[in-house]
Amino acid sequence: MRALELSAGGIELDVHTTKDGVVVVHHDDVPRATAPSGRLTRKRIDALTFEELEGFSVRGMALIPTLAEVLAAVRGRVDVFVELKGAGVEAATVEVIRKSPNPERCAVHSFDHDVVRRARAIAPEIRGGILFDRAVDDVPTAMRAADALDAWPRWDLIDAAMVAAVHGAGGRVIAWTVNRAEQATELAALGVDALCTDHLPLLQQALRSMALPS
Repeated sequence: MRALELSAGGIELDVHTTKDGVVVVHHDDVPRATAPSGRLTRKRIDALTFEELEGFSVRGMALIPTLAEVLAAVRGRVDVFVELKGAGVEAATVEVIRKSPNPERCAVHSFDHDVVRRARAIAPEIRGGILFDRAVDDVPTAMRAADALDAWPRWDLIDAAMVAAVHGAGGRVIAWTVNRAEQATELAALGVDALCTDHLPLLQQALRSMALPS
């Protein structure tokens, strides 16, 4: 996996469940791929069985793995942050994580804070986080409502007061999506705990220039 080759400290991925309950890794709820049959095109993942989904491809290559396959490949070498997407995904995802080689290295997060709360109720041993892309007046209160330990703000919403508040509540601040060197260095200086990026080598170089860990 490319992220491991680049010495990433963690991997963030999105999951959905198929019609028959298989947890798969894909960003969108509708596959960005070629369907084996026109009748499957533009159907949501949760309206497709896993067998149907396996036929989707990009340039003839299969591209939608199961979460179980990804966690088996990672083998606990880095932390895996799992974004929960779609209705009813939390129970099936928790089951896959619990059966994985290193469940203690997995965490879940979502824009739907109720999903995080339900996942934590099922599996309090799995760390939870709340995603948000607009200002939240009181982040620690939102975290407590979801029984979350991590805050995932969009990078430009983060300031020193937020970092201090989340740290004061015993949580972590994970910034997304940070794709410019100056953003990375500014956020690192504020004391964020992790940066989510599409351009890992760029950020690694920027952080090394600050003599900070990447």
